[in-house]
Parts: sequence; structure tokens; C-alpha cells
Amino acid sequence: MRVDAFDYPLPEELIASEPLPERDASRLLVLGPDGLDDRRVVDLPSLAPARCLVIVNDTRVIPARLLGHRKPTGGKVEIFLCERVSDPGGAEEIWRALGRASKELRPGTELDFGPLAAIVRGRTEDGMLEVALSAREHPSVAAAIEAVGHVPLPPYIKRADRPADRERYQTVFAASDGAVAAPTAGLHLTERIFDELRAAGAEIAKVTLHVGLGTFQPVTAEDLDDHAMHSERYVVPVETARAIDRARERGAAVLAVGTTSV
Repeated sequence: MRVDAFDYPLPEELIASEPLPERDASRLLVLGPDGLDDRRVVDLPSLAPARCLVIVNDTRVIPARLLGHRKPTGGKVEIFLCERVSDPGGAEEIWRALGRASKELRPGTELDFGPLAAIVRGRTEDGMLEVALSAREHPSVAAAIEAVGHVPLPPYIKRADRPADRERYQTVFAASDGAVAAPTAGLHLTERIFDELRAAGAEIAKVTLHVGLGTFQPVTAEDLDDHAMHSERYVVPVETARAIDRARERGAAVLAVGTTSV
């Protein structure tokens, strides 16, 4: 199928750059037996089938944008962390990343991000940077990233990130660090919605799917069959697999909210 079959006009003034004060006040388009119906996300519990299983993605977005300087020249540089390739938790880690600077980031280039130092080790086969990160003022690289990193807002939001984005660009059930973008459909859900779903007999289960670089990358092929899909890491807990089995046994609907697939 040709990619241009999906083209449609989307005026920039219709793209929100700020979230609504209430997460669940966002609009929800419902396709029912009588056609389309304009609703709100807060209406979801009344629309969900009785005793359904609701599966959410508990991935947590890391502040993956690092803004700093090249050593020793002081030239500005930006690194976008995409995937950790070494064991987590220590004072040194290896990451795959994208980089942007006035001059090419060659192997051996040293970068300064305040409490976080980096050295470019080389490039991967797909052209990404491989960088070694070292924490200088924190017990771990993860802690240093949390201290100095910026929220990686989607490119269609034309503003710089703000401190409030650290909370609003996460789902209310975010727990497992690793995503470089939020599972956006889940951003509209609230604890109020989950309380109402449980009161109606629904079961809530979780998976972890770390949204990766592919969510930002444009499709450059003219035909979808020629597009190389980006892989993402996921975990389906045993408890969730058992919940799915129970739902199937009783003939209940399984709803995946804010996940790529189940």
C-alpha cells in the first residue's frame, strides 16, 4: 500500500501544544452501531463492556534529551538517548543515541552535560551514535539523566519542554523506565477512571512496552511493504498472561489502552 494514501490536511492550529487541565476531559470519538459519537475520555467506564480486562502500558518516559557542550571547544551539542545497550544501574553505561552539533561527532569526542560526561565511541550500522555515559555527581547514570535530561516532547509540539512536562508527559501508571516517548493514548486516563472500571467489575493488568525511536522516525519509503519497522522492547508479566486467559475463559472483552498491541 502506498504511503501517500494516508495523507490528509491537518492545520497546525488544530495541534494542541498544551494539555488540558484535566487529563480525562480530552475528546473521545466512539464508533458505535449508530455511527460516530463525540464523547470524553471520562465516559470510558460507561462505554467499556461489563467485567472486561483493561491492559495498560506502564512504561515510563526518561528525560532522554541531553543539552551540553563539546570539549574542549565548548560548542553546543544535543544527544537524544534511544536505547541502553549495557547493564543498567551503574555509574557508567553505554547507549545508542542520535546526536546534533555544529561539527560531526567523531569517535573519541568528549561531551559535557554537567553532572554527566559522555564520550562518543563510534557509530552503529544504522548510523546511530554509540556513547559511553559517566555519572560524576550522582550514584548512577540513571540518576544523572533524571537530573540533567529534558523531556523528549514530540516534534509536532513546537515549544521547549517545561518542568510541568515531567509529570504530564507520563501516564498515571508509569513505573518502568525506558521509553523515549509516551504511549500517548494512555496520557488521558486517570485514577478516577480506573476506580470506576473496577467498581463495574473490570480487571486491570499491565504490560511494559518501551516506546522507541521508531515513533519519531518518518516513513521514507513510498510503499509500506518497503518500510523497515523499528523494534521495541516489551515485557508481558505472568500475572497479565493469566489475566488474559481468565478473560478469555469467561468470554470477557480485553481492552488494550495506551499500548501498541496485545
